[in-house]
Amino acid sequence: MVETIKDIPLNIIKEKVKIVPHKEGATYIVGPINLPIQLDGKTEFFKWYCWMEAEAEQDSAETFESIIRKLPSADLAKHQQSSVLVYGDFAQNDEALIRMHSICHTGDIFGSKRCDCGYQLNQSLKMITEHGTGALFYLADHEGRGIGLFSKALAYLLQEEGLDTVEANEELGFSDDQRKYDDAIRVLKTLRQLPVTLITNNPLKLKALQDSGANVTDRIPLWGDVSSFNQRYLETKMEKAGHFRGGYTVE
Repeated sequence: MVETIKDIPLNIIKEKVKIVPHKEGATYIVGPINLPIQLDGKTEFFKWYCWMEAEAEQDSAETFESIIRKLPSADLAKHQQSSVLVYGDFAQNDEALIRMHSICHTGDIFGSKRCDCGYQLNQSLKMITEHGTGALFYLADHEGRGIGLFSKALAYLLQEEGLDTVEANEELGFSDDQRKYDDAIRVLKTLRQLPVTLITNNPLKLKALQDSGANVTDRIPLWGDVSSFNQRYLETKMEKAGHFRGGYTVE
């Protein structure tokens, strides 16, 4: 009988941790973990995986035991990790939808109307469950198109003075879009080799996946939650960031 947490043998979780070496280091993936999700009044059951990047080249040969030993001193709470929600038989089913969703503190958590991120998060999960198979990648280092939450707050101040989202990011010294998808693509390839359809209006996401050799064969759009609060934001994404045009109409 296990009486304390220290008595739990590491092999209970060892089989759920995968180390994926690559030229920059290694990706540590933990999962699957059962995660019931409340979605429009109904409980849907997903499999949850979380991953962490080891940037140092020498870490690529690290063992599971050495990773566990380092956790108490790693201070991971200060450095967010990304994760993915998987629905259905993601590895084997012929058709699957995926969403590469950039974290949005204001939209996803607070329900901000300055963007459409919270809507896209919820709608993507519904599209995946209705389809029967898919995965939503929640990318923790993509806040503000990769500039971080504090810089995003500064950019919001500039937007309130009349700059659009692209102009605000550039005024702070950033490029319009600093996001990278290398680690998410690596996790995708680990979880599934068969073709996927990408949920996006963003051609850069589609190109990043296809250029990486990921098996992305199609794209479906994700329109909605248009209001006077986010009209300019959406128009800027289409006019300056090259997003595909669709049903963006303010009533």
